[in-house]
Amino acid sequence: MENKKNTNIISPNWGELEGALVPAIIQDATTKNVLMLGYMNEEAFQKTISTKQVAFYSRSKKRLWTKGEESGHFLNLVDIKNDCDNDTLLIQVNPVGHTCHTGTDTCWGEENHSNFGFFSTLENVISERVANKDTNKSYVASLFSKGINKIAQKVGEEAVETVIEAMDNNDELFLYESADLLFHYLMLLQAKGFTLKDIENELKSRHK
Repeated sequence: MENKKNTNIISPNWGELEGALVPAIIQDATTKNVLMLGYMNEEAFQKTISTKQVAFYSRSKKRLWTKGEESGHFLNLVDIKNDCDNDTLLIQVNPVGHTCHTGTDTCWGEENHSNFGFFSTLENVISERVANKDTNKSYVASLFSKGINKIAQKVGEEAVETVIEAMDNNDELFLYESADLLFHYLMLLQAKGFTLKDIENELKSRHK
């Protein structure tokens, strides 16, 4: 799936900027993770727009450089946003390969994976409790110990209860059952060896 590009990019007011350099925060357009921080002058800014690949001004080498010119790990431009003070850029990209010269996805040593907020936290909690196998203290471990058929059955039961509450007027119960359904579905995904990332990829493949 391609990200839509912003056709209304606003340039910093270079004439009012001391040193004519601005910080450029590089963000993955899909995962929203911050990949790196670089600096741009007006020439790097214009080259980025014209080539659709992010270019920077190197303060140490005193020259323009395009990310990936040696490694092939380019940052393909999706969007550029100027901040409220007109002196910092947020640049959204589709990265090719890892971003950091050390070989990591980001310059903070993090993996550039999608994060689904609290749902990702729940995925990790489920994984940990399944690994601990403490069936006396953990409902998750107990349900997993009964096998995938029992987990699937539980998802079915929660789905029926959610549908019933959807046809009623009690919003509180509807949300309660919806939460139960999502929680048990996350367990079923893991029981089948999948994660939310796999569902995201499937939905992306259908998006036209």
